[in-house]
Amino acid sequence: MTVTRTTPALFRIRWPLAVAAAMLLMLQAVPAEAATTAGPGNDVSWPQCGNALPKSQTFGIVGVNNGFANTTNPCLATQLSWAGSSKGGTGQPKVALYVNTANPGKAGSWWPTSNTYGGTTVANPYGQCTSGSYGAACSYMYGYAKAYDDANIRGVNNPASYTWWLDVETGNSWSADHGANRADIEGMVAYFASIGAPSGIYSTSAQWSQITGTVPSSSPLYILKSWLAGANSQASAKRMCASAPLTGGGHVTLTQYVAGGFDYDYSCI
Repeated sequence: MTVTRTTPALFRIRWPLAVAAAMLLMLQAVPAEAATTAGPGNDVSWPQCGNALPKSQTFGIVGVNNGFANTTNPCLATQLSWAGSSKGGTGQPKVALYVNTANPGKAGSWWPTSNTYGGTTVANPYGQCTSGSYGAACSYMYGYAKAYDDANIRGVNNPASYTWWLDVETGNSWSADHGANRADIEGMVAYFASIGAPSGIYSTSAQWSQITGTVPSSSPLYILKSWLAGANSQASAKRMCASAPLTGGGHVTLTQYVAGGFDYDYSCI
């Protein structure tokens, strides 16, 4: 048996309004993050020279060097222009830079012999760097010098306007002395700080520990933000935001994963 119901005219008129109100309430119940979460960013450098670059990135991080701390990325200008097209929408700057780091000592093509570089006598917390010394004092000056070069001779305009990420990996040359390696990275941080530019550390916990050992709270590295590599998907990169930072007083603000031949970066902020 079919039951026929008659809907009052007044109810028929108001029904669409009720549905609209209910739909509005449903939309309001969706967490704001689900509606506004931005997509990932990308980082590029010399390996991407001449290749198509990612599109629609929310932010771009460009490598200044050509794989070693004393070189220049030949595609830096083109890639900076690409990064400038980033959409934004995260807590990251639309454009940031990263630089290769190293502490080569005798293996390097150049090594400091004093506390002076770029016309400036540097206040060296490890004392006087002298010819033939490969300890913390000269390591600090090497890091300072490489950061100076990155900011002044690689083709970066207005270097103080960027965040500078320090790429710390075992693939580059390092001393067996953890303290000297920390001093080297501190020298880079000191130069960038001298021009008013913030810096952070890119690495994995294993590589960072192998190169620097345990960073004491007295080191300026202790409070730096971390960019963690090693995730294999966006989901795992998001989970990695809850990982321990590279230094005890820092915090994880970026994680990296690889997909489709590109480096993608998930913003934790």
